[in-house]
Amino acid sequence: MESHGDCHSPTSPQTSDAAGCTAAAAGSGHSSATCARCGGPTAYPTPPPSFSGVSPPPTYRPIRAPAVNVSSESLYSQQQAIILAPVPQSQKVPIVSPPHQFQVPVKRIHSPEDIRRFHDADVSKNFLGFVVALSESVRGRKISDSCHESSTVSAIVSILDTLARWIEEIPPVQQAARYGNVSYRSWHERLVETSESLMLTFLPDDLRSATVEIVPYFTDSFGNSSRIDYGTGHETNFAAWLYCLARMGVIKEEDYQAVVGRVFVKYLELMRKLQLVYSLEPAGSHGVWGLDDYHFLPFIFGSSQLIGHKYMKPKSIHNEDILENFSNEYMYFSCIAFIRKVKKGLFAEHSPLLDDISGVPNWNKVNSGLLKMYKAEVLEKVPIMQHFLFGWLIKWE
Repeated sequence: MESHGDCHSPTSPQTSDAAGCTAAAAGSGHSSATCARCGGPTAYPTPPPSFSGVSPPPTYRPIRAPAVNVSSESLYSQQQAIILAPVPQSQKVPIVSPPHQFQVPVKRIHSPEDIRRFHDADVSKNFLGFVVALSESVRGRKISDSCHESSTVSAIVSILDTLARWIEEIPPVQQAARYGNVSYRSWHERLVETSESLMLTFLPDDLRSATVEIVPYFTDSFGNSSRIDYGTGHETNFAAWLYCLARMGVIKEEDYQAVVGRVFVKYLELMRKLQLVYSLEPAGSHGVWGLDDYHFLPFIFGSSQLIGHKYMKPKSIHNEDILENFSNEYMYFSCIAFIRKVKKGLFAEHSPLLDDISGVPNWNKVNSGLLKMYKAEVLEKVPIMQHFLFGWLIKWE
């Protein structure tokens, strides 16, 4: 009977048997260095695991820690709360009537109790309902699809074009810091100085006094000049500015598709240019644990655009040809393409949440999930909403 004792020593004269045992052990994918024939220990090092031609599963290497340290149990409970929450529904925006009582808006949220008070108020539900209505206005529609474009929408698009031209006139300075080019402060200073006159280009005569209230929302929609950063809180201020215009009847329901497909798309282009040219730091980013370093709303609007599409599914974000050919028509693909442009490495590693969402079976589920997530992760977070403003159009109740 053949003995296997000699095969367990690298000094054995029966080197051919030793090589055979080693090869067999390596091919077996055993977790320890054992002989595949007899099961005994060997003196050879543990071979790496074999995946039989299948790519190994990705190893997630977080880029940085989350902004808020939470336990896995707490994170799980938060995720379950989002899953079980009802899907926000669209609402009509009530239009204010004279006499108008416009006032300088101020910050009111300082604690979780203030957040709960805000979300119990009708104005909170109506603001979120406005976001949902904007999302529904572009359902199944491409950016280039024709839509009603009012003079107000055209004026706002022209204003955003003006802000983009200023970037060419105020180039970034050479500096050692990676984030926060100080030239952004000059750009923002010009924004603050001219915002009132920009608003007057489209406000009717009886609403000219509204600038005292809507200008602060507008100027805080493009980042913070002190910290030279930008995040979802600033993006929410832009949505609040649009909501104020809707409250005054300056923006009407028939404008909603153009508000998303013309105004918001132009705003997104401007913000990406500001982020790249002036190296704006992500404000309050959750790193790989967040949806995106800067934006949230374009994912909501973009997923709505793709609802019911015959061929492009959530998993299509991994198809480079689709991203290249359809990013100019669908905001969701545009966001993914931009992320792939500015971040290096495997997509599953730097954007695991978006990678997980790509496994959702259809865009309707993606859209409803993102709406619930926006409410929980943006509108219910004190670090973000502590900068939100309240005046007469958006009342603190």
